[in-house]
Amino acid sequence: MARLGFYLLLSSLAALGANAASVVLDLIPDNFDKVVLKSGKPALVEFYAPWCGHCKNLAPIYEELAQNFHFAEDRLVIGKVDADDHKSLGKRFGVQGFPTLKWFDGKSDKPTEYNGGRDLESLVNFVTEKTGIKPKVKKATPSRVEMLTDSTFKESIGGGRHVLVAFTAPWCGHCKSLAPVWESVANDFASETGVLIAKVDAEEPNSKATAEEQDVSSYPTIKFFPKGSTKPQEYEGGRSEAEFIEFLNKHAGTYRVVGGGLNAEAGTIEVLDAIVANTNAGETLGTIAQKVQDATKGITDKYAQYYVKVVKRLIKSEGYVQKELARLESILKKGGLALEKVDDLTIRANILRIFVRDIYSTKDEL
Repeated sequence: MARLGFYLLLSSLAALGANAASVVLDLIPDNFDKVVLKSGKPALVEFYAPWCGHCKNLAPIYEELAQNFHFAEDRLVIGKVDADDHKSLGKRFGVQGFPTLKWFDGKSDKPTEYNGGRDLESLVNFVTEKTGIKPKVKKATPSRVEMLTDSTFKESIGGGRHVLVAFTAPWCGHCKSLAPVWESVANDFASETGVLIAKVDAEEPNSKATAEEQDVSSYPTIKFFPKGSTKPQEYEGGRSEAEFIEFLNKHAGTYRVVGGGLNAEAGTIEVLDAIVANTNAGETLGTIAQKVQDATKGITDKYAQYYVKVVKRLIKSEGYVQKELARLESILKKGGLALEKVDDLTIRANILRIFVRDIYSTKDEL
């Protein structure tokens, strides 16, 4: 029970950390009037619901909008209201669907509804037109989305990589909304050499033929090509970062989470986990070490040998696993590591947690 509480605490802290990174101001009944109606500053407010798919799609765009105008926070408010949790605010301002964007001029409590595009360019232009404030756009990092042409498309599919490709058009509003999400997904899978996140501009002369060959008739159209296959699977799921990651984990055998990290199962090997778990059956560490070593002979996964190393170290030093896990977690927390190194240390930490769960929990019960 204590261990469960510990992991719940870690999850809560992670969630708090994610919220702290946002510059979109969270508005609730206690602060809404002070911040939006009485501050004298104009405000763009999104009324959303956590379960709303369109809200999830808008989230990274709205965050980028807030980042672009964050320097002017003394003159402008970019905020959001969880209208599912704070229904009174949604009702007060006539919100009937999600997401709803409303503009408050800083003088009146009667907002006007925003009915423009939900892409970044449209939102930026709207705020600038209303306030005269021009955004400060951070220097863009190089895109990890690969743009495919008629020639590179044929070279990219059917090989050793799983390919998730979006067919887009430059005038398409939904494509513009997808763009920042697509970039996030590409960043999340940057260290996965077996996965490619790509785009095809269906109206470019050097890629138009590919869109026609793939029977693309609307935008964006998203297709998944499993490695070794030139026959696509139509992607028909949601368009949030989390939903794309869930799809790729299922079809490409990856273990990614939102933000690009690895989940708790990454790198663990089920057959070896089962052997480690036999400490609950009273087997000695020596017996388990031999079984692990024997089992790894038929396993090609490079982390199989790490199980052997851990159990051997554990025989020599009872506190090895806990000390090593603490060391790895400290290194990861400091940051500044290459993506491949982060993955490696995360996988090692995942394996160590298997030993903590099965071996130390047994000792605790004795």
